[in-house]
Amino acid sequence: MLAAMAAVAAAERRLSFSNITALAPMVRVGTLPMRLLALDHGADVVYCEELIDIKMVQCQRVVNEVLQTVDFVAPDERVMFRTCEREKDRVVFQMGTADPDRALSVARLVEKDVAAVDVNMGCPKEYSTKGGMGAALLSNPDRIEAILTKLVNGVSIPVTCKIRILPSLQETISLVQRIEKTGVTAIGVHGRFKEERPRHPIHCDYIQAVAQAVSIPVIANGGSLDLVKTHADIAEFRRLTGASSVMLARAAMWNPSVFNSGGPLPVETVMEEYLKYAVQYDNHAFNTKYCLCQMLRDKVESPLGKRVQAAQTNAEISDAYGLSEFHQQIQEQLQSRRDALQGGDPSDCPVMDGDVTTMAVKFERRFYPPQITPKMCLLEWSRREKVEQPLYHTVQRSQDRSFQSTVTVAGKKYRSSQWEKSKKFAEQAAAIVCLRILGVPEGRVGEEDSGLVCKRKRERILNGATEKEQSKKRLIEMDVKQEAKNMETPVVSNGKHAPGGEPGDISPELP
Repeated sequence: MLAAMAAVAAAERRLSFSNITALAPMVRVGTLPMRLLALDHGADVVYCEELIDIKMVQCQRVVNEVLQTVDFVAPDERVMFRTCEREKDRVVFQMGTADPDRALSVARLVEKDVAAVDVNMGCPKEYSTKGGMGAALLSNPDRIEAILTKLVNGVSIPVTCKIRILPSLQETISLVQRIEKTGVTAIGVHGRFKEERPRHPIHCDYIQAVAQAVSIPVIANGGSLDLVKTHADIAEFRRLTGASSVMLARAAMWNPSVFNSGGPLPVETVMEEYLKYAVQYDNHAFNTKYCLCQMLRDKVESPLGKRVQAAQTNAEISDAYGLSEFHQQIQEQLQSRRDALQGGDPSDCPVMDGDVTTMAVKFERRFYPPQITPKMCLLEWSRREKVEQPLYHTVQRSQDRSFQSTVTVAGKKYRSSQWEKSKKFAEQAAAIVCLRILGVPEGRVGEEDSGLVCKRKRERILNGATEKEQSKKRLIEMDVKQEAKNMETPVVSNGKHAPGGEPGDISPELP
């Protein structure tokens, strides 16, 4: 009896793809802040960006009690995918895969934290197709069948896929009918051929024929540029395609309130809402910049746009939007949670290892302003106290090539018990241990100015005037302009993606 009731409850919670409007999977855009914002404005379902199976299968599932999220963390400590309870029943995890066994391993890894899994079969970009993923799967229906069958039989949540149309209508119908037989719950159809791009008209007749050829829900995709500019256009797009549901990419990227049945909000309001989520969930600053610049569109060269592009941290972006106080409040809340969680935790207490004082700390660059580091603060402190400059001794571990550094200051040695991915990070971690033992501020964002970093250096940092920074900025701008050109979208960003910010650096096409 109890088992039957549990089965009924599970069925009721099972995500439906009938008559929904969804946020489509989008390169660099479909991270947690954008997904939550789309839900706020009326999206029924939200897709994350495509995440590659080879990278995801190496991840560890980590409950982040500070952010109140579930993070999937790669061996190099990058957060590939971040989700939270708010979206648990409505987020679809999209993967890039060409291997049934690996696809199942990834699906089982995320199964408890998402509402469905989707296989990308439409990305036409070389980084996806050269691995046999994305649109390359369209020419290998046997592989498609093997992957989807393995997933459907191997997980308890719905399995879907997203395709592009094939050169002929009959080929397209034959493929989707074969896909339906695998037991998938729904099919997303981007109404363009593999070689077509957003400037080409969408083929609504193909989507309509697919919708008539299968009995499962079909989700129409690809109408943002031509057909869907406001919420009122969504119903018309559904009618033209005969599809059960609609997913939006660019229209939602430019203003997520397109999902709002009451009409869109001013994009300035939506950008502030997005930024608040980015701060709350510690979104990587470059990803935050990227999404904001997509919303700025032709105003990216405005004074606000230039400030956003020049920013290096979420704190600086918040300042540009007049949200510095909000940013500070969130940082204080997060720090309070950290303190509460670490209370009585021996890993946060100093431990003597021979003549070396150790603590379990890691260096995370995003917690520090541009060019201010713990090493800089420790150096300035040693000068002020008139002691010898810090001396670092670093070793590398052979099995995983990680680094650990010991710093000697005033005749005493300090070291983090945690290993880092680079020599520089290991030295920074050692400096943090020393500063915390000494009770000296380490330069973190939101920390009261200690006066250790001289005025000249602070001004140089704040103005971003160093030649190195300017060179880096130019390289970033060139990189994003090239990517925007490849994506055939307006050049509106100079941000780099960092997962988990930034989740995964290989993502599906923008419909």
